Amino acid sequence: MERTVDVAELVDRARAGQPRAVARLISLVEDASPRLREVAAALTPYCGNARVVGLTGSPGVGKSTSTSALVRAYRERGARVGVLAVDPSSPFSGGALLGDRVRMGEHATDPGVFIRSMATRGHLGGLSWATPQALRVLDAAGCDVVLVETVGVGQSEVEVVSLADTTVVLLAPGMGDGVQAAKAGVLEIADVFVVNKADRDGADQTARDLKHMISLGRRDREGGLWRPPVVKAVASRGEGVAEVVDEIENHHAWLVERGELGRRRTARAAREVEAIALERVRSRIGGLRGGTALEALAGRVVAGELDPYAAADRLVEGVGG
Repeated sequence: MERTVDVAELVDRARAGQPRAVARLISLVEDASPRLREVAAALTPYCGNARVVGLTGSPGVGKSTSTSALVRAYRERGARVGVLAVDPSSPFSGGALLGDRVRMGEHATDPGVFIRSMATRGHLGGLSWATPQALRVLDAAGCDVVLVETVGVGQSEVEVVSLADTTVVLLAPGMGDGVQAAKAGVLEIADVFVVNKADRDGADQTARDLKHMISLGRRDREGGLWRPPVVKAVASRGEGVAEVVDEIENHHAWLVERGELGRRRTARAAREVEAIALERVRSRIGGLRGGTALEALAGRVVAGELDPYAAADRLVEGVGG
């Protein structure tokens, strides 16, 4: 089946806005197709134009509703939008538990929107290992904005910052002191805070607490740093969503002005290259695992003949060979 894939034709069709071609390219990425190198090479000349916006936050804050509202707002501004909704994986099939049609069905027939649910496949960071490559597909396919919505489970949500130009952190009043949760690490990664479900009691207090924490965190730092704005919204009714988009655009302008956008994207590319290299090493180690080298080294560690570091050195030498 793979031999019948014409990658150049798929890329051309994807750039022409054909959803089936985009979906097929992302499937090749997710399945780690033997044609993956060819896909990456064909996409590269067309990448680097999309703005990547990450959305994260604890379960229950309304990430999917907010993502759908942002899609609507960007479409009203004439932008083509891609969405990667990274879902919890089924422990049995590895597939996503939540489907894109269920989450954002109102955009299903819009040719200017492409939505894809991706499974984490047991990846603890909350983002599928294939997500960076899927981002490249949507970028090359002409999306002006790509929204990456994460699982948002525990501290794994901070990984979104490694992919996004702008990270939006959502909180909601009455969620068991969301600001306290933000202190644990999310506060540092946010470029824009959104207090969603702002029609609930406690929204104003949550926003005030956030602003106070931001001021404390920035007080002793040198000037010129981005100060994350706090926007109140009711995504289910579309209230405050335009203001969220405005702040995302303001942050993008700041990134460009300060040269930070290039630095962030270079760091992102470095992590991507490193991840690919590490995956190749792991696959080679997997090959050794199928043989006897790794087991023999492990046996020598248990017997006290080698320490784990010396055994690892020999394993790496074997991989390099």
